[in-house]
Amino acid sequence: MERKRLNVKKKTLLDSFAVLAWLQNEKGSQHVEDLLYRAQGGNEQVILNIINLGEIFYRCARVQDISFARGILEEIRLLPIRIYSCPDDLVLTAAEIKASYPMAYADAFIVATALKENASIMTGDAEFKQVEHLVKIDWLG
Repeated sequence: MERKRLNVKKKTLLDSFAVLAWLQNEKGSQHVEDLLYRAQGGNEQVILNIINLGEIFYRCARVQDISFARGILEEIRLLPIRIYSCPDDLVLTAAEIKASYPMAYADAFIVATALKENASIMTGDAEFKQVEHLVKIDWLG
């Protein structure tokens, strides 16, 4: 009997740092572009936690206004990105991470999601260096 191979896609979580770098065509944006291209081709799964989507929204609103932020949100929703909701257990895991490491609460959600989804994190935020022993970090170049 022949065994079927499971098609396990690599999972990558985008940090708000990476998304904002991509939106503003900053250093490292090509890494995000390449990831989205691979996801469009079905070769990888890209995930964005809803908390980090909210972080992107408020930062865009501060730079311009709410209308601009809503437009960015609509652009993101058209991309091959799965928006990850926050069940109760994820909130508590993020709280444990926040209690253990001096990092932003939104960043703790990314780490918790990466652990739950067995995914790497794409970021350029140096704050994630302290959790490299917990999750794989794909650093923006």
